[in-house]
Amino acid sequence: MPHSDTADPSSEYLDPEQRARIEIDEQLAECGWVVQDYKHAAVAAAQGVAVREVPTDAGPADYVLFVDRQAVGVIEAKKAGTTLTGVEPQTRKYQVSSPDWLPSFEVDGALPFGYESTGTETRFTCGLDPVPASRRVFTFHRPEMLAHWHDEYVRLGGHATLRAGLQLLPELETDAPGLWPAQAEAIRKLEQSLRENRPRALIQMATGAGKTFTAANVCYRLLRHAGARRILFLVDRANLGRQAVREFEGFTVPDDPRKFTELYNVRRLASSRLDMAGEAATKVHVSTIQRLYSILRGDDDYNESLDEQTGFDTAPTQPVEVSYNPRVPIESYDLIIIDECHRSIYGVWRQVLEYFDACLVGLTATPGTQTFAFFAQNMVMEYGHEQAVADRVNVDFDVFRIRTEITESGGTVPADFVTEFRDRETRQLRFEKVDEDIDYNAADLDRKVVAPDQIRTVAKTLRASLPKIFEDRERDPDGLLKHIPKTLIFAKDDSHADDIVQVVRQEFGLGNDGAVKITYKSGDAGNKPEQLLQQFRTNYPTRIAVTVDMIATGTDVKPIECVVFMRMVRSRNFFEQMKGRGVEAPRIGGRPGPYGAGPWPERPVSEANKSGNDHPATRLAADQSALARKGDRQQRPEGRDARRQGQGPLHDRGRRRRDRRRHARHGAAGAQQGRQLRPAAEPDRPRLHRGGGRVVGGVAPGPPQPPYHRGGPGRRREGRRYRTGRPGPPDHRRTGP
Repeated sequence: MPHSDTADPSSEYLDPEQRARIEIDEQLAECGWVVQDYKHAAVAAAQGVAVREVPTDAGPADYVLFVDRQAVGVIEAKKAGTTLTGVEPQTRKYQVSSPDWLPSFEVDGALPFGYESTGTETRFTCGLDPVPASRRVFTFHRPEMLAHWHDEYVRLGGHATLRAGLQLLPELETDAPGLWPAQAEAIRKLEQSLRENRPRALIQMATGAGKTFTAANVCYRLLRHAGARRILFLVDRANLGRQAVREFEGFTVPDDPRKFTELYNVRRLASSRLDMAGEAATKVHVSTIQRLYSILRGDDDYNESLDEQTGFDTAPTQPVEVSYNPRVPIESYDLIIIDECHRSIYGVWRQVLEYFDACLVGLTATPGTQTFAFFAQNMVMEYGHEQAVADRVNVDFDVFRIRTEITESGGTVPADFVTEFRDRETRQLRFEKVDEDIDYNAADLDRKVVAPDQIRTVAKTLRASLPKIFEDRERDPDGLLKHIPKTLIFAKDDSHADDIVQVVRQEFGLGNDGAVKITYKSGDAGNKPEQLLQQFRTNYPTRIAVTVDMIATGTDVKPIECVVFMRMVRSRNFFEQMKGRGVEAPRIGGRPGPYGAGPWPERPVSEANKSGNDHPATRLAADQSALARKGDRQQRPEGRDARRQGQGPLHDRGRRRRDRRRHARHGAAGAQQGRQLRPAAEPDRPRLHRGGGRVVGGVAPGPPQPPYHRGGPGRRREGRRYRTGRPGPPDHRRTGP
């Protein structure tokens, strides 16, 4: 506890170093330390005791830290404004000079933990790291953390911290199972960067290149081989968090037949109350940055709807300030992986990330200048869209532009014209004759002025142009496409999206399920955005979705063939992310790897999905076409063609199992009807995008999307399991795998 006879820290009678010591005393008490004077010290009073002015062979140390009655470290206090890197030799002098009569835990003749602090800035050096180097920390570690490091050092013979455990990571094999070359390269380079004690790293991988899958592999390797205690996977918004949890649930680890979640608990943080003392069994947390900020604040009044929006949209006007939360100490995470980091680490949220004493890894397809600076220009992997197209991970695109007069130059509502007025809040309509001309420019369109005919013109032109863009598609007697390509339209706001949905349904002849609005406000009408998104992913009748920015970044929806921009986008990075919703190339069987760039999958083609996107005959034709293009470079293993044509024991067994389910639900007639396939879309499925006010399109090489299951493309969904008492995999940190 602080000195009882000292004055307030702001008192003019205290010199700067005395004020610093009072601040340090308060911080130590918050972090669980009992602060005592040397003359009245009782180091058995608590697990962690900080004793002032302890005599050593080099003179009295400002503070000596005792854990379980042993001296383990020292704190050197300096006045505010002191540059602390120059104080490190003085701290080291006290660490190596503990008297013989003092019970202590030493490594190479010195107490392993050293702090320098001014009360406003604190630096920490861990002598258990392979290369001890000081780093800035938000405040002091709790006694339990130092005790854990001490116990691990004794148990493992020296490999106590994550930085020490990284030295024992087994080298990732050249042909690592389940990974294609770019993913394996990103993992190797990241691990090498962490070994070199570079705590911040940036991975730039194109949209669709499997960033989350790569991160799941990183998490598994660090948890199993490097002794990581807990990892935070930070996402941009809640629906991406749910998507990330599904990715972990479907991830079969490379050296074990079980799923990741059968070995380690994964939990999405959905409450603002969190106590890390009860989270020992949870190894991966998934959260948004706004949720994490509310947890640090202990905010009981947190608005749950904020989780459904991005950290950029909900960011306060001023940078947030973080105070210490004893329930969530700075050592809560060893590693923080920041997905879509081009959006989630803007300056206002920076202190939330820097609160934790953890390594930071950013994932993005479009790094910006601020992102580059935050990660100390340490880009360990650069895998852009062009290379992804060359590797057939992504597809290229073409530009198709639709112009209207009022979109380009605005327009005028003439005087004496009876005009419909709509209230912004209630959407109540009233009709009024205007007294004078009302001029509006292009920026006012769909915000101050709604022109339904302009939306209708765009929709008509788009539908009429689809046969020219998708020349190889089946057409109806009117010359229009028989199957509408899966299309995503970006609107300006929720009201604009509502107008577009109504017009699109009329012009494309679609019902309520054919064209849907998926925005944050969809939940206000009783339709959860996540359910609508899942319907758009897997349901054939849903051909067109209209959104504002909910599906703009990170959301995994494939195969989207047309991305239409009916809004202006002034951010290059944001535009690249939005355009990226439609550039992912189809996969065969989901994981592993992109079509044509990785091993052929060993699973049979499923008939369970009758969506029209996944007709087995279409897949077979596309597979044969792709194989012909590949020539003699790759021969298909014997017997796989038979399975793809609906033959073989695996296919028969799966068909019988599905027939039994259909029979139970619909009777014998339903089981027979379920075998009849719907007409297929053509194998080479083009894609249409639009960006910066321009419609963009391209042709995707390879076959259409693989079967959809409830857990996502190409894999079944495993139920979430939380096993607090089940032992994990063997610990390989001492002897290696």
